[in-house]
Amino acid sequence: MKTTSYLFPGQGSQRVGMGRDLCDAYPEVVAPLFRTADEIVGFELSRLCWEGPEERLEQTDITQPAVFITSLAAYRVLAEKLPQPLVVAGHSLGEYTALVAAGVLDWTDALALVRRRGVLMAEVNASTPGAMAAALGLPGTEVERLCAEVRADTGAVVEPANYNSADQTVVSGAVAGVAAFTARVEALGRAEVKVKRIKVGAPFHSSMMAPVEAEFAADLARVRFADPVLPVIANVTARPVWTGEQARAALRRQLAGAVRWSETMATVVDFGPDAFVEVGPGRVLSGLCKRAHPEIPSYSAADARRIAATVAAASESVDRVA
Repeated sequence: MKTTSYLFPGQGSQRVGMGRDLCDAYPEVVAPLFRTADEIVGFELSRLCWEGPEERLEQTDITQPAVFITSLAAYRVLAEKLPQPLVVAGHSLGEYTALVAAGVLDWTDALALVRRRGVLMAEVNASTPGAMAAALGLPGTEVERLCAEVRADTGAVVEPANYNSADQTVVSGAVAGVAAFTARVEALGRAEVKVKRIKVGAPFHSSMMAPVEAEFAADLARVRFADPVLPVIANVTARPVWTGEQARAALRRQLAGAVRWSETMATVVDFGPDAFVEVGPGRVLSGLCKRAHPEIPSYSAADARRIAATVAAASESVDRVA
């Protein structure tokens, strides 16, 4: 692979033990990151990543900084072994890691923002409980129609939150709204169509997050955003951000706006990368890439073993070209 696109995962990719093998294999690179992260958040984030318990790691205010620091650790290891990526993108909170990779945010500022974001999202859920569900086998337009019908008939909030692929859309909103949407999808009676509740701690990327948008905007305003040194594709627009101010505005909108991942990936492909590399825990994004863009190789850099395999694949492709 001569050129790559780095893709950074979001919430849902966490697992107990993540990042531990990276720290063992690359202590000089990774250990200082986790040590500093513990100091910034004010608790042993590293221990929760490496040892759990799972129930604590799955809490939104913990999950978000945990996935961020693990993804950053993987990125730092890759940065010492592979050339700079051609273009970057991140799914939901992964956009913060992408902005660090593009030189827009200092990683310590990004971690503080991610921690704050998780706390605010958890507060929304505590005051107004929400839910999310994935609709499989339906185009986004049909999901939008069903959401509108539920809203009109019940008054309950349910909205498309993540347009992950042509036939996978995640909805978000009030518990009653998501339950009514789920019932309508099941009532379609189509074997190829499924709906699955997602275990999350808040109604992410829905209008229910609007009450904390102004508060989070104040947090964003206190942080320096530099102009990117390489293209970053924003979730809410599926277009590149070219200035620090554009990146700041995109993060504000992202809190209550839908993640347009399918369109984001189409924009990434327009830049012409030879390979996708998912940088961080899990393999959700590389799986989506393989289904939507099978002509472009996808790799996972989730742990030390997979990073080694990705680096080896890059070396082999360069040798073949030479």
